[in-house]
Amino acid sequence: MTQTDQTAVPVAVLGAGGRMGTEACRAIDEAPDLELVARIGRDDDLSAITEAGAQVAVDLTVPAATGDNVRWLIEHGVHAVVGATGWTEDSLAAVRTQLEGADGVGVLIAPNFAIGAVLAMRFAEVAARYYDSAEIIEMHHPNKLDAPSGTATHTAAAIARGRAAAGLGPVPDATEKDPQGARGAVVDGIHVHAVRQRGLVAHEVVQFGGPGEQFQLRHDSFDRASFMPGVLLGIREVAAHPGLTVGLDGYLELG
Repeated sequence: MTQTDQTAVPVAVLGAGGRMGTEACRAIDEAPDLELVARIGRDDDLSAITEAGAQVAVDLTVPAATGDNVRWLIEHGVHAVVGATGWTEDSLAAVRTQLEGADGVGVLIAPNFAIGAVLAMRFAEVAARYYDSAEIIEMHHPNKLDAPSGTATHTAAAIARGRAAAGLGPVPDATEKDPQGARGAVVDGIHVHAVRQRGLVAHEVVQFGGPGEQFQLRHDSFDRASFMPGVLLGIREVAAHPGLTVGLDGYLELG
C-alpha cells in the first residue's frame, strides 16, 4: 500500500492475487490520486473492504463469485468497478433493481477495460450498417473460464444494433447442416468463434463483408497492462455515474 494525500480515493481490489488483480494493485499503487487500502483474496472476508474505508472496489474475480460480490458492495454503499465476466440479462436486471434502493451508488460492469477494445466495439456498431455479413473471432488464453468472451458478446450486440438501425435483416448464411458446431455460437444473430490457445492474452477480430470487399477491425492485448488505463478510468469515474453502466464506453465521450 502506498500512502498518498488526503484527497486520494481509497480503493479495494477483489481477486487481488490473480493475474489481473496483481496488475490492478500495481497500477493503483502507482496512481497519485488513488490509495490501495485492501487486497481481497479468495478466502478473505468482504468486511475488510468497509473496515479499510474503501469507497470503490474493483472486482476481478470469477463468474461464480462476482454476482454475490457486487450485491454485497451495493448493500454496503461501495461503488463497484467489475471486470469479471459471466453476466446475463437477468443478473444485470437484478443489479439495476438493487441499485434503485442504493442512493448514489455506481456500478460499472466492463466486458473489456482496454481502450482499443472499447473503440473497436463502437466502430463495429458503425460499420455494421454498411455490410451484409459480419462475424467475430475472439481469441484468449486457455485459462479463460467462459466462452464466448464478454467482449465478443458485447460486440455482437453492438453489431446487431447497427444492423437494426440500417434496416438490415439476418446475416446471409446458407448453412443447413452443422452437426459439429463449426459455425460457432450465434449471439444476437452474429456468429462468434472462440479460440483458446497457449500464448494468447485477449484478441478480437471483427470481419465485415460486402460485394467484392472485406473490412476488418482487430484489437490485440499482448499484456494485461493494456487493461489498466481503463481500470483506473473506471475507478475515477464510477462515483459520478450512479446506477448501472455496462461497458466502459459509457464513461467515454464517443458521441
